[in-house]
Amino acid sequence: MPTRRILSIALLALASAVAAAPLPYNEAADAQAELDQALAAAARSGRSVLVVFGANWCEDCRALDAALKNPKNAELVSSEFIPVKVDVGNFDRNLTIAARYGNPIKKGIPAAVVLSPTDQVLYATRAGELSTARRMSETGVYEFFRDVAASAKAKR
Repeated sequence: MPTRRILSIALLALASAVAAAPLPYNEAADAQAELDQALAAAARSGRSVLVVFGANWCEDCRALDAALKNPKNAELVSSEFIPVKVDVGNFDRNLTIAARYGNPIKKGIPAAVVLSPTDQVLYATRAGELSTARRMSETGVYEFFRDVAASAKAKR
């Protein structure tokens, strides 16, 4: 087999694997209902709500989602937060939710807000802190959310 053909087959297989990967944001979700459920769960558990705003087309959003699935990061998030993902589409979906929490998506996505069980903002990205998530290491993501969790606990 010529090298070019092998390379073409390998690229096609890689593209198929990427296309088959589940997308992190449910574009059909009722974000407000999911947020309400998370706030109720937070009230029962005493944890904060982590709202991550993003979109499936956003490479940094997909990178952050993948990093948060790393076992160490996933354990941190599940022990400290009730997570909710809010799809912003092409900055044309769920904008009232973003606006209610100070418009953290203004400087880019992904963006995050941490809420108390009573729906008070404990932390919000304001300067695009996560908008280059694809360049963050998994350790960097862990340290970011560890620090956010500590800050949120101190404000509760």
